[in-house]
Amino acid sequence: MKNEPRLIEVRVPTKPEGVVLVLHGGGSRKGNMMVSPTQLSVLRLIPTAHRIARRGSGRLAVFRLLNSVRGWDTKHTPVLDVQWAMEQLAAQFGQVPISLVGHSLGGRAAIRAAGGNQVRSAVALAPWLDTSDSRTELPGKKLLMVHGSQDRIASPAMALLAAQALSSSADVGFIQIVGGKHAMLRHHAKFDGFAADYVVATLLGESVTGPVGQVLAGEPFVSV
Repeated sequence: MKNEPRLIEVRVPTKPEGVVLVLHGGGSRKGNMMVSPTQLSVLRLIPTAHRIARRGSGRLAVFRLLNSVRGWDTKHTPVLDVQWAMEQLAAQFGQVPISLVGHSLGGRAAIRAAGGNQVRSAVALAPWLDTSDSRTELPGKKLLMVHGSQDRIASPAMALLAAQALSSSADVGFIQIVGGKHAMLRHHAKFDGFAADYVVATLLGESVTGPVGQVLAGEPFVSV
């Protein structure tokens, strides 16, 4: 049986002003293993999705995407699943703006898919990137990367280099969380809070303060 991506509703108001798609990470497994709703990389993003839903105050539709297979390979990357999901959301809600929020490989997928017509912004939490991601063109898009300084899985230095390169076409901000690690456990309130603030600012036009406010005001790198 072919593995298929799945959308999970977190909050769906009747007439949302924007849609948020939350993207999990997770490494590859042999045999194109399907994604389990209970794997840690999926569970890790549930608090993030609910934080965004609360922050959206009933004005945002929030969904989580379960990828068709685990990991990232040359035949079928999570970007294809994101594109499928955005087609479903467009059919349901019309031409409302979309924000993509992803962790690890989900952060990479968010960046790679952010060029979509309806995408207004993207948040990459501890994104796992390589040099090819720096060549992504995102004209007119808004992008925030949030990375822990002690991440040993996804390189903060690689993410910062990518942010600098992507800023040639997009409005890019980078927030470093001192002491933060890849799992986002110790500083989860900061990771989730910054994502939620960025989404409501870029989709709903709300004024925000703190590190996200600094980034949106034109300060490209903030350390907290």
